[in-house]
Amino acid sequence: MDKFTTLSGVAAPLPIINVDTDMIIPKDYLKTIKRTGLGTGLFSEMRYNEDGSDNEDFVLNKPAYRDAKIIVAGDNFGCGSSREHAPWALLDFGIRCVISTSFADIFYNNCFKNGILPIVVSQEDLDKLMDDAERGANATLTVDLEAQEVRGPDGGVVRFEIDPFKKHCLLNGLDDIGLTMEKAPKIDAFESALDDSRPWA
Repeated sequence: MDKFTTLSGVAAPLPIINVDTDMIIPKDYLKTIKRTGLGTGLFSEMRYNEDGSDNEDFVLNKPAYRDAKIIVAGDNFGCGSSREHAPWALLDFGIRCVISTSFADIFYNNCFKNGILPIVVSQEDLDKLMDDAERGANATLTVDLEAQEVRGPDGGVVRFEIDPFKKHCLLNGLDDIGLTMEKAPKIDAFESALDDSRPWA
């Protein structure tokens, strides 16, 4: 998993509440267990017209936001089913950070396991960041995980809280497998001692 330290980029405004995981990646895309290639399906029911052409009114299809790295979203982002394909699709598109006033618990935890930083802020701070995001490519946000700050284009700063363990994992690029591999010397020592104590096994 890629480390998350500091991220600077365009933020796409998505002022919609209750964006569920089926909106993020519809069920038609759940046939694969690969983490790559799902970016094309991200928000597909809103991104594409019935004939498959781009919906020019959807934010990620607008020229200023096609390379967005951050989403500033309405309340309760990621609700609905527990599909891990949702963070996979965001990551494959290039989104590394989602900012909202609240997230569904399973989606929130899945983000950390896939290298995406979900940031919870107050409604007042979200309104400020949404305003920045709506200014397009000329107004980039900088997310500093170590400092726990989101810095706006005009010098404004929004502080955020995060669980220290989840912060450690993101800063060091550790998913569940990475955390296990950190214990590899102890695991090897245990298995070696077990073999010595049970030579018949």
